[in-house]
Amino acid sequence: MLNHSKINKILNKITVSVFLLALVGSVNAQQLNSAIQVATDTNKASAKAQVRIDKLNDQTGDLTGRYRNLLNQIESLRVYNKQLTTVVEDQRDYVDSINNQMTTLEQTNRGIIPMIIEMVDALGKLIEADIPFKTEERQERLAKLEDMLGTQDTTTAEKYRKVTQAYGIELDYGSSVDSYRGTLPSGKQVQFLRIGRTTLIYQTLNQEVSGWWDAKQNKFVELDKRQNAAIKEAIRVAKKEASPDLAGLPVLGANTVGGK
Repeated sequence: MLNHSKINKILNKITVSVFLLALVGSVNAQQLNSAIQVATDTNKASAKAQVRIDKLNDQTGDLTGRYRNLLNQIESLRVYNKQLTTVVEDQRDYVDSINNQMTTLEQTNRGIIPMIIEMVDALGKLIEADIPFKTEERQERLAKLEDMLGTQDTTTAEKYRKVTQAYGIELDYGSSVDSYRGTLPSGKQVQFLRIGRTTLIYQTLNQEVSGWWDAKQNKFVELDKRQNAAIKEAIRVAKKEASPDLAGLPVLGANTVGGK
Protein backbone atom coordinates (compact mmCIF):
# COMPACT_ATOMS: atom_id res chain seq x y z
CA MET A 1 0.00 0.00 0.00
CA LEU A 2 1.08 3.52 -0.69
CA ASN A 3 2.06 5.55 2.26
CA HIS A 4 0.75 8.92 3.05
CA SER A 5 3.83 10.70 1.79
CA LYS A 6 3.68 9.16 -1.67
CA ILE A 7 0.04 9.97 -1.96
CA ASN A 8 0.74 13.59 -1.23
CA LYS A 9 3.44 13.71 -3.86
CA ILE A 10 1.09 12.20 -6.42
CA LEU A 11 -1.60 14.68 -5.51
CA ASN A 12 0.82 17.52 -5.77
CA LYS A 13 1.88 16.41 -9.25
CA ILE A 14 -1.74 16.12 -10.32
CA THR A 15 -2.50 19.58 -8.95
CA VAL A 16 0.47 21.08 -10.79
CA SER A 17 -0.56 19.37 -14.00
CA VAL A 18 -4.11 20.63 -13.73
CA PHE A 19 -2.81 24.14 -13.02
CA LEU A 20 -0.50 23.99 -15.97
CA LEU A 21 -3.30 22.74 -18.21
CA ALA A 22 -5.56 25.51 -16.99
CA LEU A 23 -2.80 28.05 -17.51
CA VAL A 24 -2.17 26.80 -21.04
CA GLY A 25 -5.91 26.92 -21.85
CA SER A 26 -6.14 30.45 -20.56
CA VAL A 27 -3.18 31.53 -22.67
CA ASN A 28 -4.63 29.84 -25.80
CA ALA A 29 -8.02 31.54 -25.28
CA GLN A 30 -6.34 34.94 -24.96
CA GLN A 31 -4.35 34.32 -28.12
CA LEU A 32 -7.49 33.22 -29.96
CA ASN A 33 -9.42 36.27 -28.86
CA SER A 34 -6.51 38.44 -29.83
CA ALA A 35 -6.33 36.76 -33.25
CA ILE A 36 -10.06 37.16 -33.76
CA GLN A 37 -9.83 40.84 -32.84
CA VAL A 38 -6.93 41.32 -35.21
CA ALA A 39 -8.90 39.62 -38.02
CA THR A 40 -11.93 41.76 -37.26
CA ASP A 41 -9.86 44.95 -37.27
CA THR A 42 -8.15 43.85 -40.44
CA ASN A 43 -11.50 43.22 -42.17
CA LYS A 44 -12.78 46.61 -41.10
CA ALA A 45 -9.61 48.28 -42.34
CA SER A 46 -9.86 46.32 -45.59
CA ALA A 47 -13.48 47.43 -46.04
CA LYS A 48 -12.53 51.04 -45.46
CA ALA A 49 -9.61 50.67 -47.83
CA GLN A 50 -11.92 49.12 -50.43
CA VAL A 51 -14.30 52.09 -50.11
CA ARG A 52 -11.40 54.45 -50.63
CA ILE A 53 -10.21 52.39 -53.60
CA ASP A 54 -13.71 52.47 -55.11
CA LYS A 55 -13.84 56.24 -54.67
CA LEU A 56 -10.41 56.57 -56.22
CA ASN A 57 -11.54 54.37 -59.11
CA ASP A 58 -14.60 56.57 -59.63
CA GLN A 59 -12.48 59.71 -59.47
CA THR A 60 -9.95 58.16 -61.84
CA GLY A 61 -12.74 57.24 -64.29
CA ASP A 62 -14.13 60.78 -64.09
CA LEU A 63 -10.71 62.29 -64.66
CA THR A 64 -10.13 59.92 -67.56
CA GLY A 65 -13.42 61.00 -69.12
CA ARG A 66 -12.54 64.65 -68.65
CA TYR A 67 -9.11 64.08 -70.12
CA ARG A 68 -10.58 62.40 -73.20
CA ASN A 69 -13.10 65.25 -73.53
CA LEU A 70 -10.27 67.74 -73.32
CA LEU A 71 -8.36 65.87 -76.01
CA ASN A 72 -11.44 65.95 -78.28
CA GLN A 73 -11.88 69.69 -77.68
CA ILE A 74 -8.21 70.30 -78.44
CA GLU A 75 -8.54 68.36 -81.69
CA SER A 76 -11.69 70.29 -82.63
CA LEU A 77 -9.90 73.55 -81.91
CA ARG A 78 -7.00 72.47 -84.11
CA VAL A 79 -9.39 71.77 -87.00
CA TYR A 80 -11.24 75.06 -86.41
CA ASN A 81 -7.99 77.03 -86.24
CA LYS A 82 -6.88 75.45 -89.50
CA GLN A 83 -10.14 76.42 -91.19
CA LEU A 84 -10.00 79.89 -89.65
CA THR A 85 -6.47 80.35 -90.94
CA THR A 86 -7.70 79.53 -94.45
CA VAL A 87 -10.58 82.01 -94.11
CA VAL A 88 -8.24 84.73 -92.82
CA GLU A 89 -5.85 84.15 -95.69
CA ASP A 90 -8.74 84.36 -98.17
CA GLN A 91 -9.90 87.60 -96.54
CA ARG A 92 -6.40 89.03 -96.78
CA ASP A 93 -6.28 88.13 -100.47
CA TYR A 94 -9.70 89.78 -100.93
CA VAL A 95 -8.56 92.94 -99.14
CA ASP A 96 -5.41 93.03 -101.27
CA SER A 97 -7.58 92.66 -104.38
CA ILE A 98 -9.88 95.49 -103.24
CA ASN A 99 -6.86 97.71 -102.55
CA ASN A 100 -5.50 96.97 -106.01
CA GLN A 101 -8.88 97.74 -107.54
CA MET A 102 -9.07 100.99 -105.57
CA THR A 103 -5.65 101.96 -106.88
CA THR A 104 -6.72 101.12 -110.42
CA LEU A 105 -10.01 102.98 -109.92
CA GLU A 106 -8.17 106.04 -108.64
CA GLN A 107 -5.96 105.97 -111.71
CA THR A 108 -9.04 105.51 -113.91
CA ASN A 109 -10.81 108.40 -112.17
CA ARG A 110 -7.91 110.69 -112.92
CA GLY A 111 -8.43 109.89 -116.59
CA ILE A 112 -12.25 109.86 -116.65
CA ILE A 113 -12.98 113.06 -114.71
CA PRO A 114 -11.29 115.38 -117.26
CA MET A 115 -13.15 113.57 -120.04
CA ILE A 116 -16.50 114.08 -118.26
CA ILE A 117 -15.76 117.78 -117.80
CA GLU A 118 -14.97 118.06 -121.52
CA MET A 119 -18.21 116.25 -122.40
CA VAL A 120 -20.28 118.67 -120.29
CA ASP A 121 -18.50 121.65 -121.83
CA ALA A 122 -19.11 120.27 -125.33
CA LEU A 123 -22.78 119.72 -124.49
CA GLY A 124 -23.11 123.35 -123.47
CA LYS A 125 -21.58 124.48 -126.76
CA LEU A 126 -23.95 122.20 -128.68
CA ILE A 127 -27.01 123.68 -126.97
CA GLU A 128 -25.74 127.20 -127.59
CA ALA A 129 -25.11 126.58 -131.30
CA ASP A 130 -28.29 124.54 -131.87
CA ILE A 131 -31.70 125.81 -132.94
CA PRO A 132 -33.43 127.26 -129.86
CA PHE A 133 -35.88 124.46 -128.98
CA LYS A 134 -36.72 123.67 -125.36
CA THR A 135 -33.90 125.99 -124.38
CA GLU A 136 -34.86 126.34 -120.73
CA GLU A 137 -35.22 122.61 -120.23
CA ARG A 138 -31.89 121.86 -121.88
CA GLN A 139 -30.06 124.65 -120.05
CA GLU A 140 -31.46 123.44 -116.75
CA ARG A 141 -30.23 119.91 -117.46
CA LEU A 142 -26.80 121.30 -118.35
CA ALA A 143 -26.67 123.38 -115.15
CA LYS A 144 -27.40 120.28 -113.04
CA LEU A 145 -24.54 118.45 -114.72
CA GLU A 146 -22.18 121.35 -114.06
CA ASP A 147 -23.21 121.47 -110.40
CA MET A 148 -22.75 117.71 -110.13
CA LEU A 149 -19.13 117.95 -111.31
CA GLY A 150 -18.26 120.01 -108.25
CA THR A 151 -19.78 117.62 -105.68
CA GLN A 152 -17.87 114.92 -103.81
CA ASP A 153 -20.91 112.85 -102.84
CA THR A 154 -21.49 111.64 -106.41
CA THR A 155 -19.32 108.79 -107.65
CA THR A 156 -17.40 109.02 -110.89
CA ALA A 157 -19.52 106.22 -112.33
CA GLU A 158 -22.73 108.13 -111.51
CA LYS A 159 -21.37 111.34 -113.01
CA TYR A 160 -20.46 109.50 -116.20
CA ARG A 161 -23.89 107.84 -116.32
CA LYS A 162 -25.77 111.13 -116.01
CA VAL A 163 -23.61 112.86 -118.63
CA THR A 164 -24.08 110.04 -121.14
CA GLN A 165 -27.82 110.06 -120.35
CA ALA A 166 -27.95 113.76 -121.25
CA TYR A 167 -26.09 113.02 -124.48
CA GLY A 168 -28.61 110.29 -125.24
CA ILE A 169 -31.48 112.76 -124.88
CA GLU A 170 -29.74 115.21 -127.21
CA LEU A 171 -29.11 112.47 -129.77
CA ASP A 172 -32.78 111.47 -129.69
CA TYR A 173 -33.73 115.03 -130.66
CA GLY A 174 -32.02 114.50 -134.00
CA SER A 175 -34.35 111.67 -135.05
CA SER A 176 -37.68 112.70 -133.55
CA VAL A 177 -40.59 115.06 -134.18
CA ASP A 178 -42.09 116.98 -131.29
CA SER A 179 -44.65 119.67 -130.58
CA TYR A 180 -44.75 121.66 -127.35
CA ARG A 181 -45.93 125.01 -126.02
CA GLY A 182 -43.31 127.66 -125.44
CA THR A 183 -42.46 131.35 -125.59
CA LEU A 184 -40.92 133.44 -128.35
CA PRO A 185 -38.13 135.93 -127.47
CA SER A 186 -40.85 138.59 -127.57
CA GLY A 187 -42.65 136.81 -124.72
CA LYS A 188 -45.58 135.65 -126.87
CA GLN A 189 -46.83 132.14 -126.19
CA VAL A 190 -46.92 129.85 -129.24
CA GLN A 191 -47.06 126.18 -130.21
CA PHE A 192 -43.70 124.94 -131.50
CA LEU A 193 -43.11 122.17 -134.02
CA ARG A 194 -39.62 120.65 -134.01
CA ILE A 195 -38.50 118.31 -136.78
CA GLY A 196 -35.23 116.69 -135.81
CA ARG A 197 -32.76 119.34 -134.80
CA THR A 198 -32.82 121.09 -138.17
CA THR A 199 -36.28 122.73 -138.31
CA LEU A 200 -38.16 124.71 -135.68
CA ILE A 201 -41.57 126.14 -136.61
CA TYR A 202 -44.05 128.00 -134.44
CA GLN A 203 -47.70 128.91 -134.71
CA THR A 204 -49.67 131.29 -132.52
CA LEU A 205 -52.31 129.77 -130.29
CA ASN A 206 -55.05 131.31 -132.48
CA GLN A 207 -53.36 129.62 -135.48
CA GLU A 208 -53.29 132.91 -137.42
CA VAL A 209 -49.53 133.50 -137.51
CA SER A 210 -46.75 131.00 -138.20
CA GLY A 211 -43.01 131.35 -138.43
CA TRP A 212 -39.72 129.46 -138.29
CA TRP A 213 -36.16 129.76 -136.99
CA ASP A 214 -33.88 131.09 -139.72
CA ALA A 215 -30.39 129.94 -138.81
CA LYS A 216 -28.77 132.34 -141.30
CA GLN A 217 -30.46 135.33 -139.71
CA ASN A 218 -30.26 133.72 -136.27
CA LYS A 219 -33.84 134.72 -135.45
CA PHE A 220 -37.48 133.72 -135.87
CA VAL A 221 -39.02 134.82 -139.17
CA GLU A 222 -42.73 134.98 -139.95
CA LEU A 223 -44.04 132.66 -142.72
CA ASP A 224 -46.67 133.16 -145.40
CA LYS A 225 -50.16 132.81 -143.88
CA ARG A 226 -50.96 130.28 -146.60
CA GLN A 227 -48.74 127.82 -144.71
CA ASN A 228 -50.87 128.00 -141.56
CA ALA A 229 -53.16 125.05 -142.42
CA ALA A 230 -50.29 122.70 -143.27
CA ILE A 231 -48.38 123.69 -140.12
CA LYS A 232 -51.52 123.24 -138.02
CA GLU A 233 -51.92 119.70 -139.38
CA ALA A 234 -48.25 118.90 -138.83
CA ILE A 235 -48.57 120.00 -135.21
CA ARG A 236 -51.55 117.67 -134.77
CA VAL A 237 -49.51 114.79 -136.21
CA ALA A 238 -46.59 115.55 -133.88
CA LYS A 239 -48.99 115.52 -130.93
CA LYS A 240 -50.37 112.18 -132.21
CA GLU A 241 -53.76 113.72 -132.83
CA ALA A 242 -53.68 112.86 -136.57
CA SER A 243 -52.04 110.34 -138.93
CA PRO A 244 -48.61 111.30 -140.31
CA ASP A 245 -48.85 113.21 -143.58
CA LEU A 246 -46.20 115.86 -143.88
CA ALA A 247 -46.49 116.24 -147.64
CA GLY A 248 -48.24 119.58 -147.24
CA LEU A 249 -45.49 121.13 -145.13
CA PRO A 250 -43.76 124.09 -146.75
CA VAL A 251 -40.22 123.73 -148.07
CA LEU A 252 -38.74 126.45 -145.95
CA GLY A 253 -36.56 128.94 -147.76
CA ALA A 254 -36.31 132.53 -148.78
CA ASN A 255 -39.41 132.47 -151.07
CA THR A 256 -41.65 131.27 -148.19
CA VAL A 257 -40.84 134.16 -145.91
CA GLY A 258 -42.88 137.34 -145.62
CA GLY A 259 -45.82 136.15 -147.69
CA LYS A 260 -43.95 135.86 -150.98
